[in-house]
Amino acid sequence: MTKETGPGELVAAGEILKMLGVGRSRFREIRRHPAFPAPYQELSVGAVWLKRDVERYIREHRPPRSADDDEQSDEA
Repeated sequence: MTKETGPGELVAAGEILKMLGVGRSRFREIRRHPAFPAPYQELSVGAVWLKRDVERYIREHRPPRSADDDEQSDEA
């Protein structure tokens, strides 16, 4: 017998917010970016994405924040 494999790990908006470190309104903006991956599937409760696609987007389009960025945002 062969083991069926699925598409991979799925994530919804809540998980992506945490992965990106942003709020819902900023995520809506990011989602409109042409490079942001299309949802794997649209369900009645919302869209789901392949986690690997979101991780790739983050690696390629979201440079890591430096400690200096954090300190500047604390001073503002």
